[in-house]
Amino acid sequence: MLGRREFLGTAAAASLLAGCKASKVPSGEQSSGGDLAAQLQGMAQEILAEYPENATILGIATGKDEPLNHRLTDRTPAGVAARAEAARKRYATLQRLDALDLGKPADLNAAVAREAHQIAVDGFGFGFGDAINLDPNIGFRNTPYVVNQLGGAFIDFPDFLDSRHSVTNEQEAAAFADRVDAYARDVDGETERLAHDRALGVVAPDFTLDKTIGIIGAGAAEKPDQSGVVGSLQKSLAKARLDGKIVDRVKQSMATGVIPALQRQLEELKRHRAVATSDAGVWHFKDGEAYYRWALRAGTTTNRTPQEIHQLGLDQVKTIQARMEGIMQKQGLTGGTIGARMAALGKDPAQLYPNTAAGREQLLAYLNGRIADIRTRLPRAFATMVPGRLIIKRVPPSIEAGAPGGYAAAGSIDGKVPGQYYINLRDTSEWPKFSLPTLCYHEGIPGHVWQGDYANRMPLIRSMLAFNAYSEGWALYAEQLADELGVYADDPLGQLGYLQSMGFRACRLVVDTGLHAMHWTRDQAINWFAITNGDDRNSVTGEVDRYCAMPGQACGYKFGHLEINRLRDKAQAALGSKFDLRRFDDAVVLGGSVPMTLLETVIDGFIAKAKR
Repeated sequence: MLGRREFLGTAAAASLLAGCKASKVPSGEQSSGGDLAAQLQGMAQEILAEYPENATILGIATGKDEPLNHRLTDRTPAGVAARAEAARKRYATLQRLDALDLGKPADLNAAVAREAHQIAVDGFGFGFGDAINLDPNIGFRNTPYVVNQLGGAFIDFPDFLDSRHSVTNEQEAAAFADRVDAYARDVDGETERLAHDRALGVVAPDFTLDKTIGIIGAGAAEKPDQSGVVGSLQKSLAKARLDGKIVDRVKQSMATGVIPALQRQLEELKRHRAVATSDAGVWHFKDGEAYYRWALRAGTTTNRTPQEIHQLGLDQVKTIQARMEGIMQKQGLTGGTIGARMAALGKDPAQLYPNTAAGREQLLAYLNGRIADIRTRLPRAFATMVPGRLIIKRVPPSIEAGAPGGYAAAGSIDGKVPGQYYINLRDTSEWPKFSLPTLCYHEGIPGHVWQGDYANRMPLIRSMLAFNAYSEGWALYAEQLADELGVYADDPLGQLGYLQSMGFRACRLVVDTGLHAMHWTRDQAINWFAITNGDDRNSVTGEVDRYCAMPGQACGYKFGHLEINRLRDKAQAALGSKFDLRRFDDAVVLGGSVPMTLLETVIDGFIAKAKR
């Protein structure tokens, strides 16, 4: 388990609140009115303007914020530089704020904002890649590579326009078209940054570039009138019964703006490929070791060394597999390593859906059934309930080759757009039936989508700022809650799938640090992972490539999970018979996404209140 002293900033608790007691800041740096809450609201509005897609995602691009519905995050060099400077100014302001009583919501909010900005400012300082942890939508996806198989304008924007940008009236249709114009600008901006980073020697591994080139090449080869963007607009206009004349404008933007820009980006990526090596870790470029230390800090909110994290992963694998062994023995699954037995189980035809359109529909129907079942159990785990509106979707086939196995996004604040949980169905053999329930609890309910509903009820600055270790730690804890609520009482193989999922996250600690700090090769990482945990090799390959593109992020899961459980144990010990699991779980989600240091502050407040 992780002690509080091991988390970022805990050498002295006051380091989160450094600076003098001066809530009045120079007028040039003060974002809003004089009091702390107003200043934080002003900062939230600034961040919203820097990452305007989030005004749409949150459902607040109305009134004075309606113009944000027409814009996209500026991914040009100038846009990145402007965000970096704005983050530095806000950080300087946050350091001077009077925010010393973390029992006060505004003071806690200021401490959270300060920590997020400190990480961002340090990340911007490297001068390459994307330090985007302030982006409310994709802030977990910090990367040294501006465009990769997991992220970039072509990967992000078409799906955003299709699933998050509603077109129900003429104004929203015009906003859609404006965003397509900005899309072309952003692709060229990324290409310029790619060339800059190539000159610094920051070039992705050849195997990830091959995937990225395939994805961008498909976009560059699209015919404008048959592109996914045009199809999304046509579908929305037809549903809303709106005039389709604006489609011609979007087709023109795709033909003269976006697709030529993608072709230019493709050529730059090919220049990267010409000088790329198969070195998987960030150690292979200048400042790579320092970058990885920052990426680990951003992903885990801890200062633990890669070597310590590596050993923690090995220890966790042993602990989890000991529990798996007991279940396997009862099921007659004997002989061979845990990984070998799980691999064999994963190939059992009885556990596989056909790799066909019909098979994918059956799989999606099963997922929806698991969500319906867990909803009936949640009153035993939460005293404060939220709607948790959710739709389950297939990862768009155009990006599934490079996309992770599953991911999710919370619904909008106004409730009009439900939470969305994506599953990658490029090959159904990657998803044996026993592995599916726990994914539902992680991505959907009571995981990411459920927690997002609570976050949407917080002040804007807190709805927007998220910490990877908290978000992913909660999602793993949600998997644990489902187990504790009895979802596997009659499904021992499903329980094995849950534990394999936990082992999967422990393996990530080993593999991520192995790649980036210990010079593991890609093949070494894939082989160790597949043999140890028994996962499908194709799935593991995609995972390892993900860690190469997003160093440190995968380490946040188990760190957050272990800390939530440590604090639950602390609360149980302190409260005894007064401990109520529902109230504890409420405290974690109602306290919002925080660095792990501040989560202890939240739970200490819960303990003190429960003792009264």
